[in-house]
Amino acid sequence: MEETSRLQAVAQSRFGWERLRAEQLAAMGAVMDGRDVLVVAPTGAGKSAVYQVPAVLLDGPTVVVSPLLSLQEDQLAGLAERGHADLTAAAVNSAASPEQRRAAVRAASRGELEYLFLTPEQLADPDRLELVRRARPSLVAVDEAHCVSAWGFDFRPDYLQLGRAIEELGRPPVVALTATASPPVREDIVRWLRLRDPLVVVAGLDRPNLFLEAAHCVDEPQRTQRLTQRLRDSAMPGIVYTPTRRRAEELVEQLTADGFAAAAYHAGMPMARRRRLHEDFLSGQVPVMVATNAFGMGIDKPDVRWVIHAGLPDSPDSYLQEIGRAGRDGEAAHALLLHRIEDTGLRRFFTGGLPDPDQLSGLARALAAGPLTRAQLRERTGLGPRRLGAWLGLLQQVGAAVAVKAGRWTAPPGAPSPTEAARDALQQARRRRTVERSRLDMMSEVAQTNGCRTRALLAYFGEILDRPCGHCDTCHEGLAGDPPQDGPFPLQSRLSHQEWGTGTVLRYEGEQMTVLFDDVGYKTLSVPVVLEGGLLTRE
Repeated sequence: MEETSRLQAVAQSRFGWERLRAEQLAAMGAVMDGRDVLVVAPTGAGKSAVYQVPAVLLDGPTVVVSPLLSLQEDQLAGLAERGHADLTAAAVNSAASPEQRRAAVRAASRGELEYLFLTPEQLADPDRLELVRRARPSLVAVDEAHCVSAWGFDFRPDYLQLGRAIEELGRPPVVALTATASPPVREDIVRWLRLRDPLVVVAGLDRPNLFLEAAHCVDEPQRTQRLTQRLRDSAMPGIVYTPTRRRAEELVEQLTADGFAAAAYHAGMPMARRRRLHEDFLSGQVPVMVATNAFGMGIDKPDVRWVIHAGLPDSPDSYLQEIGRAGRDGEAAHALLLHRIEDTGLRRFFTGGLPDPDQLSGLARALAAGPLTRAQLRERTGLGPRRLGAWLGLLQQVGAAVAVKAGRWTAPPGAPSPTEAARDALQQARRRRTVERSRLDMMSEVAQTNGCRTRALLAYFGEILDRPCGHCDTCHEGLAGDPPQDGPFPLQSRLSHQEWGTGTVLRYEGEQMTVLFDDVGYKTLSVPVVLEGGLLTRE
């Protein structure tokens, strides 16, 4: 009780928060006890408070790992607005000069900073890591922690180095934060960040102010017609997500011709152009942003009134993150998914390729002769930038690659031989493709369900909604019905399948059940067939 009172007092006096939520207090209490914490909570649920408040009570600076400069700038601005002298913070990133980066770390080591923001790439530099270690951090917070997972929607290989870096910092307690993490993603976060017996706090992912709906379109003209009609009927601003760069450009041309002030955003644009578009959207100069999933983290704009998907997302992970950008101010917002049968084929095509074993082994041999920069690796292997990054991520996951000083890569001590590394990486790629396709199947079920759409979405994340949500199209039309009855196996129970291995029961809908298997992903099974054939047994 005394600890809770201290946390509440700091939250009120330093940050102006009158009351902390129960899940925030549980996570903060674990941090104060020196325990690792994984927090999965929707945008706007106060995840940052979980590290910001305890940081004031702990001796030593808090290191905050954040992947984007825009996210760091938002956090720094938020702390500056509080106006308290003990909420001092600085960032170490590529936007700062070398001297500014050194000065920030020195200030932290002298006890002059409460928060030190870094990118994963900065912690990959051994010299900088040593300087941060000397500052004796009392806590490490990893924002957007899903980036560590190959099953997440925004995998970043540099995150794979964080577990080792945290160990070298003296292993302070770790707080991992994300707005969306399905069970496989959570397992990867715990594994790759090397969390020790973490308290896992999953706040309710349901957003009552966000109305979910989906509509099947027979062809592309009908999809565009429904999109433009919805825009005419909707307040601004909003975001339209498309699966490809080309489609984003085409849609902007059509919308502009129809009188909408729209702009396209995708990863094929120069960085300066993307940064300008990002700023224009945040300032209200671009009311309709048509984008691929490159328009993502850092979109902290509270008054986005809608998000429309002009194509099936690749997974419920991506979908939940993207629709979460609407209605952050708590006011009514809506998310519309316009899907076609052909969308699934397009998404499967994107996940269809596997690495060439010879290219993988060639890259592993180059790493064994390292350390080498990415440019040097491209020159030696002939791989393009995108493929090189993907293959490095795979080799990292099987212990055959590691980032070292000054952005160079090499094979770590005890790495498997190039042939073994290629074999293991190919096996990992096959597993990843299998899981990705199962996640796409789950996204199709969310789009096509006749039951409560929110309940179907949340079940994917292991969250049980025991009632119709009341804020989706099927509920509004009176189609959602009562919650499905329990099946022959309890929800969240562990089961075993002879071919697919061990899995967890996530959902029942009619005579079907959804099971998340550890090795092959999500499967929808017929309950009568399962029972008749004895296909599943309790663990």
